[in-house]
Amino acid sequence: MERGIALLSGGIDSPVAIHLMQKRLEIIAVHFHQMPLTGEEELDKVKELAKILKLKKVYLIPFAEVLKDLTTKCDHRDYFILSKILMFKTAELIAEKEKAKYLITGENLAQVSSQTLSNLKVITKNLSLEIFRPVLTFDKQEIIDLAKKIGTYDVSSGPEICCLLGPKNPATKTNPEKIARELGKLELNKIMEESLNKADVLDI
Repeated sequence: MERGIALLSGGIDSPVAIHLMQKRLEIIAVHFHQMPLTGEEELDKVKELAKILKLKKVYLIPFAEVLKDLTTKCDHRDYFILSKILMFKTAELIAEKEKAKYLITGENLAQVSSQTLSNLKVITKNLSLEIFRPVLTFDKQEIIDLAKKIGTYDVSSGPEICCLLGPKNPATKTNPEKIARELGKLELNKIMEESLNKADVLDI
């Protein structure tokens, strides 16, 4: 079976996306955490979701320093788009290591910030691997109902911390040239490799 690298955020959408792809791909999950800005409960939540989904391998990657770098060097309104690109690019490094061909995300058009059509297009243009977005056009209630059915809803519905450093008024529409300029302000390879080198890998 071919492999995919799935971003597991701890929210409601990404576990459902993983569930929908599990019959088609062997899935390795990646969680980008914000410790020490957050507490151990963030990782506990992700570990519990991994168990429910019966995932065999999960990368826990410290990303607080990368995200703080974004807030100081880049246009803060682009924070969610830039952070998502950096997460995906780091996931691509893991995909190369794990011989995976695809990325999987719980992005959904009912959400805001990085998940508008315009921003999803810009994110995709910055990546090399094929991205599967299995809940992209789902109604939010459909996702919630499925999360309840597979047993992830109660865990996922706890406090979300992904917006911890995000702006109050994020950009909902941007263009590739603007994002390329913002990414150019960062030492991309260095910060991604440093985070990946500090990752914990759970074999469940």
